Amino acid sequence: MPSSSTSDSFDYVIIGAGTAGCLLANRLSRDGRHRVLLLEAGRRDDYHWIHIPVGYLYCIGNPRTDWLYHTEAEPGLNGRQLRYPRGKGLGGCSSINGMIYMRGQRRDYDGWAALCRDDSWRWDACLPYFKQHENHWRLDPLHADQASDAFKAAHGHGGEWRVERQRLRWDVLDAFALAAQQAGVPASDDFNRGDNEGVGYFEVNQRAGWRWNTAKAFLRPVCLTRPNFVLCTGAHVTRLSTERDADGVLRATGCEVVTREGRRTVTATREVILAAGAIGTPQLLQLSGIGPADWLHRHGIAVQHDLPGVGENLQDHLQIRAVYAVQGVKTLNTLARSWWGKAMIGLEYAWRRSGPMSMAPSQLGAFTRSSPEQPWPNLEYHVQPLSLDAFGEPLHRFNAFTASVCNLNPSSRGHVRVHSPRFEDAPQIRPCYLSTEADRQVAADSLRMTRRIVSQPALQRFRPEEVKPGVQYQSDEELATLAGDIATTIFHPVGTCRMGRPDDPMAVVDPRLRVRGVRGLRVVDASVMPTITSGNTNSPTLMMAERAAEWILAASTG
Repeated sequence: MPSSSTSDSFDYVIIGAGTAGCLLANRLSRDGRHRVLLLEAGRRDDYHWIHIPVGYLYCIGNPRTDWLYHTEAEPGLNGRQLRYPRGKGLGGCSSINGMIYMRGQRRDYDGWAALCRDDSWRWDACLPYFKQHENHWRLDPLHADQASDAFKAAHGHGGEWRVERQRLRWDVLDAFALAAQQAGVPASDDFNRGDNEGVGYFEVNQRAGWRWNTAKAFLRPVCLTRPNFVLCTGAHVTRLSTERDADGVLRATGCEVVTREGRRTVTATREVILAAGAIGTPQLLQLSGIGPADWLHRHGIAVQHDLPGVGENLQDHLQIRAVYAVQGVKTLNTLARSWWGKAMIGLEYAWRRSGPMSMAPSQLGAFTRSSPEQPWPNLEYHVQPLSLDAFGEPLHRFNAFTASVCNLNPSSRGHVRVHSPRFEDAPQIRPCYLSTEADRQVAADSLRMTRRIVSQPALQRFRPEEVKPGVQYQSDEELATLAGDIATTIFHPVGTCRMGRPDDPMAVVDPRLRVRGVRGLRVVDASVMPTITSGNTNSPTLMMAERAAEWILAASTG
């Protein structure tokens, strides 16, 4: 951002250089007609642990790369608070997430279309926008002849967003996959065709064993060399600038920014685009006086526009981490304990970019039903060849695997709300996990499903022993309570600025992601999802940004 004046003008100001913001910056600046400013509160992605896949262990909980949020004490988790990682720096959450490429299910998007009464959100309409930036390894020249016509119809090649297979396998995970099949879960080699039921290894956003974040994909090198594009890191937006048009309607005109050089104001002549994520976006709207009037009044914030849905409808995937000790098979618990094992892991990655240092946090996935009555796969498993008491704690001293299972479609709803008018203060985050009877029932049923898979013949040669939650817990109430003791977030918050139809009083944005009642302001991030997708949320966020960029550019010529 130029330093020659206290006010700078751009066509578009994008707040947040995360998953959505990087793609938006690329698309809006591509034809050179518009001046685009991308603001990021964090630093550049030049920290080495961002790029080594296992480096998420050193990025989560690190103030350089994480906002260091925590939830409030959760009754559904028996009074526990959870660490709530959110990416800080170029690439946002794509710099610290699990790298799993997952679109969700067809019914997710068809459901959005029904809620919004807008068929442009149906799966068939969204699919081309997933493919537009995709660069799938199976469509590389070396492999393309082996890809089926159905696969080619569902996937893209030549885009910026690289999708590759993982560069390791584990015997214990292969056995879990076979056990899942014996329990009735079909094998799958592709979770991204609209029906993700099955078991198989996840595909990941990596390139040749390195993490592939959105800063690499969409900013470097091409976007950063464009004369009409400006990137400013270390730029913390404190509030949106607004004014009233002649007809009294509020208009976003820019934002106030704090940098090392001081406080500045930047102006957007066309649109301000909020891409700060499901926590940052509602927080910034509320700090700017756009949100539930009663709550803003209570915290001394002047109300500019009463929009009660801002910060409400928080949804997240809660993973229940069942741990099984095993014998006669290698896991990371013992492999990484000795100095020799650690040295071999480091050498394998240095020479081949493979092995445990290339690992995504979860390697094997499975989608299935918590009970036969479920009409679709409502569970997702993330299975790892390791175990520990909690994220960041040491690995157990015995060989074990963890089968983490989450309810893909929770009915619990929480909120994000500011505590004060100070932008430095973290907001209140209350997911309200396991607050409905339906979610508690799915939690109990999912633990029973885990036991059913582990009891199959394929795993018995390793003599699995349930360490958590423990076989002594059997009833629905016992299992739901124990789920509250051992469950953690899987880092998928969405929904806090949800889109909806015009007569929906809690909708924050319309189906084109424009903020209701505020001109020149759009939200493009996971906060606009009306319901959470049936899987990891990074790839759906990219798809929404691809769509939004097209709508924004069309509006500029309309």
